[in-house]
Amino acid sequence: MKRNATAVWKGSLKEGNGRLTTQSKVLDNSQYSFKTRFEDGIGTNPEELIAAAHSGCFTMQLSAYISEEGYEIESIETKCDIDFQNGAIVSSVLTVNGKVNGISAEKFQELVDKAEKNCPISKLLNTDISSTATLL
Repeated sequence: MKRNATAVWKGSLKEGNGRLTTQSKVLDNSQYSFKTRFEDGIGTNPEELIAAAHSGCFTMQLSAYISEEGYEIESIETKCDIDFQNGAIVSSVLTVNGKVNGISAEKFQELVDKAEKNCPISKLLNTDISSTATLL
């Protein structure tokens, strides 16, 4: 399986802007710029997209591990905070809330830790990754 996205940038870093399009067209000429990355402009930015990718990938991996153990999932919600400092992503923090029938808090944490280490986006990122899990 291969997926792709395309970025087109016009102009200088601070005054220019770009458009992002994904293969699925979920992002279709979506705007990004210096202001959306470093200030409060309207549009997306690479770090926000990495946060979306990491939270989505991790949540799918966690659901696979929970299902393999025979538990029924009501819901899993994961927020990902990407910390971008001095031109580098220095951490990705996953905050997980799960409603899983019959699972203990210890087992849930064990599977969260396993998913944190093994989801494909976690493996891709060369940064500190941590998670906090709450069983609802």
